[in-house]
Amino acid sequence: MTLLIPVLAFVFVSLLVMAAAMAFSSGGAMTIEQRLGEVTGTTPKLGESSYEKAVVDGLKRLGNLVPKSPSEMGKLRMKLVTAGYRGTEALIIFFGIRVAFAVAAFALCATPIIFSRPNFIMALGACGIGYLLPTMALKRMAARRQHRMRRGLPDTLDLLVVSVEAGLGLDQAIMRVSEELAFAHPDLSSEMRLINLELRAGKARAEALRNFADRTGVDDISSLVTMLVQTDKFGTSVAQSLRVHSDVMRTKRRQRAEEAAAKTGVKMVFPLVFCIFPAIWVVTIGPAAIKFVQVLFPMAN
Repeated sequence: MTLLIPVLAFVFVSLLVMAAAMAFSSGGAMTIEQRLGEVTGTTPKLGESSYEKAVVDGLKRLGNLVPKSPSEMGKLRMKLVTAGYRGTEALIIFFGIRVAFAVAAFALCATPIIFSRPNFIMALGACGIGYLLPTMALKRMAARRQHRMRRGLPDTLDLLVVSVEAGLGLDQAIMRVSEELAFAHPDLSSEMRLINLELRAGKARAEALRNFADRTGVDDISSLVTMLVQTDKFGTSVAQSLRVHSDVMRTKRRQRAEEAAAKTGVKMVFPLVFCIFPAIWVVTIGPAAIKFVQVLFPMAN
């Protein structure tokens, strides 16, 4: 076992060096772009953009080498869309990031860079953790984006109510609101722009709205989409429905704030018990304990 660890460490470090060399090597497409730039007089700069492109190309090559499960690809693609990464190559890049993290974690723990005596079992554990870290980070990013969209939904509903009551149709109101929300709530604005693009491409309004709910994965947006689809189906007043739904959303937001405030006392128990109470005990009981020891030890002798 002691001889096996250096051999495996050397193999994985070699693979890491090869992967880095493949990532930073200029491909054929980059060479063609540079030649076309020289001919047309628009040579691209070899600065940060070229570096980022080389890294992305290397991650794509690593991602293409990874075996993929259809069920896992569907879940990861949906999670990437929820996090805001809608590119066609986002999934391949994500697979490459996972492999790069796993190999880097194994190489760091299997070589004497961090530990003086590398452990093969510890290196395998680090490899597994490095493989899972990108997935955990992706879930965290998706949850934060959903939280930002959930916070911006009441303002969006208010703007929709104002736009519809001013005489705009629902499609024009969505387009107008997406432009107005570009600064305050960019995530929600980009999703609403996609609704406009799908409507211009010829999709039905109900299908475009359902795609909006599926992309975001927010319950409040799903209920809003259901309300809009039913309003469009039964021919009721869109402005009145939006106004009632806006009041419901604001009530829900106030109830969430009250719930979070009610949970504060329970969450403060652990910092109090493990951080504050020990210091209080040392300050209050410490002098008495010292005096107790000074009095009893002479009597025992």
